Amino acid sequence: MEPFADYLDKLAKVAVQVGLGLKAGQEVVITAPIEAVPLARKIAEYAYRAGSPLVTVLYDDDAATLLRFQHAPESAFEHAPKWLFEGMAAAFRSGAARLHIAGSDPNLLRGQNPERVARANRARSMAYRPVLELITSFEVNWTIVAYPHPAWAQTVFPNLEQQQAVQKLWDAIIKASRLDTPDPVATWQAHNRQLSERVAYLNHKRYSALHFKGPGTDLLVGLADDHVWAGGAGQAKNGAVCNPNIPTEEVFTAPHKDRVEGYVRSTKPLSYQGSLLEDIEVRFEKGRVVEAKAKTGADVLHKVLQTDEGARSLGEVALVPHSSPIAQTGILFYNTLFDENAASHIALGQAYSECIRGGSQLSPEELAAKGANSSLIHIDWMIGSSQIDVDGISPSGQAEPLMRGGEWV
Repeated sequence: MEPFADYLDKLAKVAVQVGLGLKAGQEVVITAPIEAVPLARKIAEYAYRAGSPLVTVLYDDDAATLLRFQHAPESAFEHAPKWLFEGMAAAFRSGAARLHIAGSDPNLLRGQNPERVARANRARSMAYRPVLELITSFEVNWTIVAYPHPAWAQTVFPNLEQQQAVQKLWDAIIKASRLDTPDPVATWQAHNRQLSERVAYLNHKRYSALHFKGPGTDLLVGLADDHVWAGGAGQAKNGAVCNPNIPTEEVFTAPHKDRVEGYVRSTKPLSYQGSLLEDIEVRFEKGRVVEAKAKTGADVLHKVLQTDEGARSLGEVALVPHSSPIAQTGILFYNTLFDENAASHIALGQAYSECIRGGSQLSPEELAAKGANSSLIHIDWMIGSSQIDVDGISPSGQAEPLMRGGEWV
């Protein structure tokens, strides 16, 4: 018997019922690391029980990925499986729900040639664009959950034996995902109501900007014209109500791509495509990153910023209280799904059209005119902590305290 059978069952049930809000008759496309086979199978079971006619699972293999960087010819890194992503996009256009199981080795590509890593990431981003556009425009219901990949567990808990590390990471995932309650689905419904109240408050205030201040940070983030705050459960264009991230603690909106000024320092490391970026520091002028450095992963950061025209501008700003259950674990997860829900954050790259009023009906040009950023990438990194204050700036320029010491006022 699977040693974590109870965990798998609870997480799969929440993934299908809360994360996807799966409708009878919907196909499901699952992407997962090969280590997550037990969870993928349990999710497939719950999806079929909910009336799905077909669940398709696509597995990634870290070991095979690493072999490419070790042995493939130099020309290989301009290639990506465009045919695969076109097929996934076709599935979503036809109404399939999308579920991703996160959890891979955060250090997989440490020591690999950063130039190759950057080229491979750019090729993948370009090929993945049809899928990314459908997700960021909320065409279908989608969600991300996590599975404790052994290499990930040992990165989080380096002083433990592998099995102990996996057990401890399971415990953290269960707690952060609100599965340690008698009725996790009801617990999630109550949590979504709280996030909805916060979203309603911010949408009522109609701030024109947010001002972040703290050690190494003095950042003014102008918000897009007709921006809309979102968070927790939301309704996709196909009518399904889903939670895109399990867990989630954030409320978020679209910055104005041309109205970000000042400097900011990351408060947690960023694990990106197998590379670790620590102590990121950037400076913005007129919405664009004009200076960038990092203690580790600086080469990867600079390559990311060269991805395309929109890679130097922001596509998301999110507020998360320092008292979130994920922050309170005291664990650095080295995984954006968790770490972004432990701290307020910003994202370089693509904006979500759902964060612009009527955005799903607007053309790319109309979205850009309102300030929504466009890019091949969307990379969240954490800028919040117990030392960060946030003010909301009213349209008249008045500053109102929103967060003090990382907590909601």
